[in-house]
Amino acid sequence: MKRAWSILRDYLLITLGAVLVAASVNMFLTPNDVVMGGLTGGAQLLQSAIGTPIGLVTLLANIPLFIIGIRALGGLIFGLRTIYATVVMALAIDLLAPYLRPVTTDPLLYTLYGGLLDGLGVGLVFRARGTTGGVDIIARLLERRWRWRPGRSILVMNMIVFGAAFFAYGPAKVLYAILVAFIGSVTLDYTLAAGSGARQALIITDQPAAITQALLHDLGRGVTLVEGHGGYTGTARAVLLCVVSRSEVSFLNDTVGRADPRAFIVIGDAQEVRGEGFVPHAPPPEPRSAPEAQQAQK
Repeated sequence: MKRAWSILRDYLLITLGAVLVAASVNMFLTPNDVVMGGLTGGAQLLQSAIGTPIGLVTLLANIPLFIIGIRALGGLIFGLRTIYATVVMALAIDLLAPYLRPVTTDPLLYTLYGGLLDGLGVGLVFRARGTTGGVDIIARLLERRWRWRPGRSILVMNMIVFGAAFFAYGPAKVLYAILVAFIGSVTLDYTLAAGSGARQALIITDQPAAITQALLHDLGRGVTLVEGHGGYTGTARAVLLCVVSRSEVSFLNDTVGRADPRAFIVIGDAQEVRGEGFVPHAPPPEPRSAPEAQQAQK
């Protein structure tokens, strides 16, 4: 029952996030000729030039990326959530357009609220362990193939869209678009628990082997085993230490709960993480083999 509720909650968050992004596009950005980054921004430019629907173009452009991404990256559940988020977002942008009417032509207001709604919407999708497709998939492919940092890859692709917008709308609209991207990025970070720091999980369990294998395979994170003793009973207990990104906390709780429902978990902030083996990412990566995860922990 808890598992079913967790899945339902995630898909509700994805749906809400997609609607918020659609509201940002239809109510604030597109009516004022301000483009978003990525594929949606490219679709906005096409609509301005030849009148094609933004959602439909975004969806069609994502189809080959889905195929390549699932084959190259794996992770069926992650892939399904990404497909769902992208389809719902595309439908929401086009189908809700007649109802989500423009509300302002003031540059300050449409820049601020457009960025806030976009960042909040994408953040909710990320919290539900999905992505909005598009440049997110491309960035992960580049990271896997050439070790390019996702943030830099996304920035480069967004700059290409903004460069095209410069010729279509002029420099002022591009400056507004950059502000929208910045506000959206800050809002996204706050939605993912106010920052990009890591979380440290201490797991006390009688099933250390089962939890370790689950975290290695399902979450793709390394685990350190510490031998402990109960202060009251003196009984030997295993203590597992695992460091994850903030957006992976709910996934860690689900993974540990399936392996050992009686496990005791303490999760706290890790202000700084140094050393080889920890790379923050959101949403969780595709499962990888135990030898790969163990090598990353060394």
